[in-house]
Amino acid sequence: MPDHISSVRLGTSGLRVSEICLGTMTFAREADHETSFAIMDSYREMGGFFLDTADVYTEGASEETVGAWIKERGVRDEVVLATKVYGHVGPHENDGGLSRIHIIREVEKSLNRLLTDVIDLYQIHRWHTGSPPEETARALDDLIRAGKVRYIGASNLRAYQLLSYLTYMDTALLSRFASIQPPYNAINRAQEVEVFPLVGREGIGVIPYNPLAGGMLTGKYKRGEPLPVGARLEANDYYNKRYYSDQALDITERFVEYAESIGLTPAQLAIAWVRADSRITAPIVGARTPAQLEDTLGALDRRLTPAEREAVPAVLPGRWVGNDPVYDSTPYK
Repeated sequence: MPDHISSVRLGTSGLRVSEICLGTMTFAREADHETSFAIMDSYREMGGFFLDTADVYTEGASEETVGAWIKERGVRDEVVLATKVYGHVGPHENDGGLSRIHIIREVEKSLNRLLTDVIDLYQIHRWHTGSPPEETARALDDLIRAGKVRYIGASNLRAYQLLSYLTYMDTALLSRFASIQPPYNAINRAQEVEVFPLVGREGIGVIPYNPLAGGMLTGKYKRGEPLPVGARLEANDYYNKRYYSDQALDITERFVEYAESIGLTPAQLAIAWVRADSRITAPIVGARTPAQLEDTLGALDRRLTPAEREAVPAVLPGRWVGNDPVYDSTPYK
């Protein structure tokens, strides 16, 4: 069993979260109901209590699975529950984006699926060109004042987008984002250029997702071989465009060899590499099985020094070797 997961402070807020966040995108998709419960049980046994989901994961079934587990285990007051809003969840014009009407409608649906009366961390999933930041910020602040949400956060924002929110929130004396959730790993370091310096200055917690680069850094994708059927980069074009490239394969091959040379699995090294950045609060780790989760978190006590991190094969600071920066896409006008 991996070492015990400790708690950390989320930015400069008063909220404490697990140093490893459990991502639930696989729930009700790659992991069925029973397996999802087993993954969450295993995570709790390690000391984890920070769960991240979204309204669009498996069309709401991920939220339903998380809510059912929390209710059945009776642990609502013991966990920090995070979800997101933005994605199109229905056939109508106002069924997506960050308008007031969509946010107010969708938070109620998430509360119902999660079987709770309050969401601990409610995050906008990405930037929306069709909704003024002022409208979104006031809607989120109203949810806090109504007691439906305790903290708010953001995901997939550029620095200038995040700053546009923060500037208005501060000027209007509204609740601020406590966290941001960006992609970050050894083959995607784009956040280091502008986002990380900004959140460091503003005291915002960083909950990075894709620390394994969609599984790329585990070495499961081999040069010249077909992608494994059902694997994320085979089944999801979004992630394939984000991470699958010759340059990424070059880095991955050296990354896997280096992990073996220091006695870690590639997944363990990927987590250690992300955590070695002092600006990181809690990487998001997902799994298809409890065994996979336990393997990934099997070396939590392994802390890389700055010199050790520098020696790990990775893209140059601030660079990205994916094909397409899709995390900044804005499909809803």
